[in-house]
Amino acid sequence: MPALYIVATPIGNLEDISLRALRILREVKLIAAEDTRRTKRLLITYDINTPMTSYHERNKQAKLSYLLNCLENRDVALVSDAGMPSISDPGYELIVAANQRGIPIVPIPGPSAVITALVVSGLPTKRFIYLGFLPRKSNDRRSLLESATHESGTIIALESPHRLLATLKDILLVLGDRKVAVCRELTKVYEEVFRGAISQAIEHFVQPRGEFTLVIEGKREKEQLSLTADIERQLHHMQLSGVTAKQAIAQIASETGLSKKELYRAWLEVAKS
Repeated sequence: MPALYIVATPIGNLEDISLRALRILREVKLIAAEDTRRTKRLLITYDINTPMTSYHERNKQAKLSYLLNCLENRDVALVSDAGMPSISDPGYELIVAANQRGIPIVPIPGPSAVITALVVSGLPTKRFIYLGFLPRKSNDRRSLLESATHESGTIIALESPHRLLATLKDILLVLGDRKVAVCRELTKVYEEVFRGAISQAIEHFVQPRGEFTLVIEGKREKEQLSLTADIERQLHHMQLSGVTAKQAIAQIASETGLSKKELYRAWLEVAKS
C-alpha cells in the first residue's frame, strides 16, 4: 500500500541528511516540498531526480486533495524547508487527512533546530516546552510568554532577525533577566550560540541577521517559592517612597522571577494594610 513519508531534511549543512532519507527521496514517486527551489538544491547535490510539487502554507488546502489522490497509487515524501515537516512548518493537515484515510504514515527522523539548540544551550534538557514562532504583535507575544511564567522546564521559541530585539525585551519584561541561549544560523557557515543573561543578549545582538532559535531558562527553584515577608516589606517601602505599581512590580519580577500578577495582588494587599 502506498505511504506518506515525513522526511526530515538538513537545517543548514546538507551533509546532515541521513542515508535513509536519501534512499526514500529517490524511491518515492513524488516529493511535496515547502519550497521546491530550496529542495532542488538538496536533490541536485545528491543526484536525485524525483519529481516535486509545491506544498506550502498558502496552497496547502488547495493541494490537499491532489496529494491524497496521488497517495492512492504511489508513495509520496513530504519535506519542509528545513528540519521535520509539521513542526512550525506545513504538513499537519496532510498528515491528519492521510491518517483518516488509513494511509500509512512513515517518519524519517533527522535534524531539528529545536533539539539542536536545546542540547548546545547549556540549559537543562530533562524537560522543555516549545512555543514555536512567537506572535508578531508585542501584546500577543507578552501574553504567550506570561502563560509560560511558571514553567519549570526550559522554554524554546523561534524568531526572525527583524523582531529579535523586541522579543528579547518582551522576554526580559515578562520573565525577568533569565539565562538564555540565542542560537543563530545553526549548522550553517555563520553559526553562533550566545549564552548569557537576556539583558546581555540585548546588548550583544545590535544588528541581528539570520534565523534564530531561543532557549530560555525555566522557572528557578527560588522563583517557585511564594511571596515572602521580605518582598512584601519591599513593596511597602516602595509605596511609601512614591514608586508606581508598574515600576515596582517590573523591578521585583526581574529580580525574583515571580509572576507579575502575583506581585500586583500583593501590592494591592500591602496598600490596603
